[in-house]
Amino acid sequence: MSYISDKILYTVEKPARYTGGELNSVVKDKSKVSVRIAFCYPDIYDIGMSYPGMKILYRLLNSIDDIWCERVFAPWTDLEKIMREQGLKLFALESQEEIRNFDIVMFTMQYEMGYTNILNMLELAGIPVKAKDRGDDYPLILGGGPSTLNPEPMSGFFDLFNLGEGEEMLPEIMEVFKSVKKKKGGKKEFLREAAKIEGVYVPSFYDVEYNEDGTIKRFGPKEEFKDVAKPRIRKRIVRDLNKMFAPDKINVAFVPPVHDRIMLEIFRGCIRGCRFCQAGFIYRPVREKNPDVLMQNACELVKNTGYDEISLLSLSTSDYTMLPELTERLIDEFEPRKISLSLPSLRVDSFSMDLMDRVSSLRKSGITFAPEAGTQRMRDIINKGITEEDILHSAELAFNSGRNNIKLYFMLGLPEETDEDLLGIPALAKKVLGIYDRIHAGKKARRPEITVSVSTFVPKPHTPFQWREQISKEEILRRQTLIKTALDRRISFSWHDAETSVLEAAMSRGDRRTGDVIYSAWKMGQTFDAWQEHMNFDNWKKAYAENGLDMSFYNERKRNYDEILPWDVVDICVTKEFLQREDEKATRGELTPNCREKCSHCGAVKYRGGLCVDKIQDKIR
Repeated sequence: MSYISDKILYTVEKPARYTGGELNSVVKDKSKVSVRIAFCYPDIYDIGMSYPGMKILYRLLNSIDDIWCERVFAPWTDLEKIMREQGLKLFALESQEEIRNFDIVMFTMQYEMGYTNILNMLELAGIPVKAKDRGDDYPLILGGGPSTLNPEPMSGFFDLFNLGEGEEMLPEIMEVFKSVKKKKGGKKEFLREAAKIEGVYVPSFYDVEYNEDGTIKRFGPKEEFKDVAKPRIRKRIVRDLNKMFAPDKINVAFVPPVHDRIMLEIFRGCIRGCRFCQAGFIYRPVREKNPDVLMQNACELVKNTGYDEISLLSLSTSDYTMLPELTERLIDEFEPRKISLSLPSLRVDSFSMDLMDRVSSLRKSGITFAPEAGTQRMRDIINKGITEEDILHSAELAFNSGRNNIKLYFMLGLPEETDEDLLGIPALAKKVLGIYDRIHAGKKARRPEITVSVSTFVPKPHTPFQWREQISKEEILRRQTLIKTALDRRISFSWHDAETSVLEAAMSRGDRRTGDVIYSAWKMGQTFDAWQEHMNFDNWKKAYAENGLDMSFYNERKRNYDEILPWDVVDICVTKEFLQREDEKATRGELTPNCREKCSHCGAVKYRGGLCVDKIQDKIR
């Protein structure tokens, strides 16, 4: 029976978001488990069900006999209104039971714009939002995901964070929890024991002191917790992906999610080192999976789900060293069974174009290129590692293959950027359009569909640009207009909301005081800030002012290299010295070779036991 009555479900959009019962859902006898976990995604079902990490960790935790992990998603505004009116509490899909009665409530933190949803979900569950207000009668609140690598803005709401990859760390945390629970120990006893696990951060064990100018003066463990709280928390990584847990089943959604297919993770990390890209640094070092392991996993998932599409998952598919072998085997196995293969994140060259033509799922669909910047000077500053010749050659290959739809992805507001660099964006797009016109001159051809998409640079923690300033909202709008005005009329233009970019930058580089801002904004009614129609920038400005803070302090201020940063408590296995060298090289416009060409001594290699990426292929074979 559903926790929400049929009468209510008939009145809301997409009621299947709330019923549970999908193929491959895990239902256990709650009287036979020791730990009940509510795994929460702070957005709606349609988005959360696309997240690969939730599929892996849900299956992993449920593979342990005495643990039952259930899924929870943020109810859309229509159901939330009814829940508040009728006093209904947030519930888990599998059991349809209120999550305030669970042992652990676990949130994945993928994006800063989801922070107010976390507070809202806790309050909807009947759980005090602030950690200091929760005694032993309430569940432990655990956070994980990429945004936790600056955990400080949300530190006042969580009991603990698992920093890094959770496949090995989460079972260790659960074992400690079971041990403490068996001894009838309290929350503080558990947190002391959990803090000893590599990758676990307990924010209440730390103190922060500020200078008069608002910068951090001192940050470190409180005296009473120095025996368990480390000065820095090293993120966890799974060293051997071939031995890592991989699900043989995944839940098949009732409401089609954004990405409704099998996602086959082929490797983690990235060799490229683009200086703006947080993912490229926080997921180091590069680790690949063996094609044999991937083939076995793909066959099991197809058999157990009925999906007819497989997508390869990585930060840069082209950099997987065994891509030709893997794709040949996947095509040979699945093409006769009418199961298609999609290949995102490919660098467009002769090999990949030939491969894309063989892959049935693409059917001459459009291709996205990411030059990131309009001039070579800027591409060198950000260490993109491609030339204009590469971009134009790729466009020519795409057009010659029969495609007419190309999307060009750029950023504005990058460090050292000038108006001349910005005008390079429409100039490059015009050259791409010219190639199409030349190839189809005198022929009957479809109208070219070329789109320029521009997002705003956000200086993220743990990147070489973490010390850089972001341009103001007014300057973002000016630069967007400059590009739009200069574009050929046959080229479409899309851009990212300036206010969202400004807030994202302020939140991503926030400190503990930012938590008070998030709380204030939520109390003003802010939720679903990732949805433009719900994001109210004026409320956020009021929330900063209400707490005596200035948003520009966090997003528009350039930092000194010796400043203590809020996220310095986290060791991502890439040294701060390396990031500083990369920032200095950016100022000089110097390139850094990718990891396969030459090791740049970022620090990550020592966490693979001294194994450099050029030897990974031999190792995993």
